[in-house]
Amino acid sequence: SNFQCLIDISNDDVDLEQLVNDMNSSMESVYSGVAQGHRRHTSPLPPSSPSRERLRQSQPMHIQAVRCLQEEHQLRPASLPAIPNPFPELCSLAGSPVLSPMQTSNNHIVKVWSEDGAGKVVEIPADMTARDVCQLLVYKSHCLDDNAWTLVEHHPILGLERCLEDHELVVQVQASMSSDSKFLFRKNYAKYEFFRNPLNFFPEQMVAWCQESDGSIPQSQLLQNFLNSSSCPEIQGYLYMKEPGRKSWKKLYMFLRRSGLYYSTKGTSKEPRHLQLVSDLEDSNIFTIITGKKLHNAPTDYQFCIKPSKVRSDCKELKMLCAEDEQSRTCWMTAFRLLKYGIVLYQNYNAPQQRKANLLPLSAPVRSVSENSLVAMDFSGRTGRIIDNPVEAQSAAVEEGQTWRKRSQRMNVLGSPSPLHPSSLSTVIHRTQVWFHGRIMREEAHKMIIQQGQVDGLFLLRDSQSNPKAFVLTLCHHQKIKHFQILPCEEDGQVFFSLDDGATKFTDLIHLVEFYQLNRGVLPCKLKHPCTAVAL
Repeated sequence: SNFQCLIDISNDDVDLEQLVNDMNSSMESVYSGVAQGHRRHTSPLPPSSPSRERLRQSQPMHIQAVRCLQEEHQLRPASLPAIPNPFPELCSLAGSPVLSPMQTSNNHIVKVWSEDGAGKVVEIPADMTARDVCQLLVYKSHCLDDNAWTLVEHHPILGLERCLEDHELVVQVQASMSSDSKFLFRKNYAKYEFFRNPLNFFPEQMVAWCQESDGSIPQSQLLQNFLNSSSCPEIQGYLYMKEPGRKSWKKLYMFLRRSGLYYSTKGTSKEPRHLQLVSDLEDSNIFTIITGKKLHNAPTDYQFCIKPSKVRSDCKELKMLCAEDEQSRTCWMTAFRLLKYGIVLYQNYNAPQQRKANLLPLSAPVRSVSENSLVAMDFSGRTGRIIDNPVEAQSAAVEEGQTWRKRSQRMNVLGSPSPLHPSSLSTVIHRTQVWFHGRIMREEAHKMIIQQGQVDGLFLLRDSQSNPKAFVLTLCHHQKIKHFQILPCEEDGQVFFSLDDGATKFTDLIHLVEFYQLNRGVLPCKLKHPCTAVAL
């Protein structure tokens, strides 16, 4: 039986150790070709070696995939066929989706905030300018691109903000900002207003070469001196500067040149030994201070600041300055931009006009009140004519207002009382307009006008705080903000709105705004630029 055979074999006088050695030697002879390379480095142990006396169990060993493949390729003899790897991409660092590093994109993530607190995330390349980002946001938000949109670099902790120039790289600016800073998407009508009316931005008493020459300086010569790098324009005047490490301010006579901002240590002397450098222009940017004069104990409300580009959140490196009035502050800040960037600003100003001129043969441009000056017209004859006489324009304005009132009365007679009746629409239709901002305070209206550039004709409408049935027109003229109350008046059971105590009446606020966009009337200037808050 099988059991008996096993017993007999075990009882035979057989040398088990010799049998195992013979089996090992036979296996080595079979695979001698495979082990030739290995024997060159490690010689086999003799059969009588003590380590061979006892068989050892195999132990698990961790072998890396790449190293294993390399050793297999080196030790495989030429006589054995090579087995192709069915999944080469899994063991290759270059092609493996797991082993290879992530493919980094050249695009960067930028988050932009709107006036209402909403944010939009955009992915942009590293070479995208601020103007291109604005056009992208205009396209995504379905806004009218009137070349007034801008990106604002906002630092809430420092209380600073500035409008980026159109040619600045957004990713580069973002790299120099702190974690609490952010970009705002806002309109700024005053960005290039100094190219249209330079004399309003540069008073002759503040421009050194204007003061030395006799007579008035033409606008073209004024701008050429700023844009030409070979000329030496100079802005001069008194400024308050905050002393470093203290809350006190010192009034100094300062000079702004291409080489930087200086103050005189001896009165108004311009001698080089009396001039002390405050800041250069190349590695600095100029900001508006938005925290108010109480926080810094400033002598006036017209503060601005020069901040080095490399400084992120260190208040000690900021040069805090304060002007006497808004006109002088605007002059200093505009001259800083012109002297720093020069002809590049003029190229930024001309770029939209050139792009529009190239598109004229293909498509008609969208007409915008902000870009086109509106004039009073007379269409009573066969052809229309421009009314140049202001007295005639005033009488035409009154007559046009009466015509609108009569048209509304005819609609009231012919129409039927319904939710869409003109009389009910007149009380709510203005809420759909971009220039109406509802129940905002006077201070908030001031802030919005200042943020979007204090140019002539910038306006908004809001609810009156003192009279719940009235409205207020907030208008900027000569860098001053004025408020005009729009009172309701009733006539023959119909409610009208008027700015001039009932002399000119309008059925709703849209008619009123359209009228004063064409005619100045009792206002100091026409309504030109609506103060807009867009929702991203």
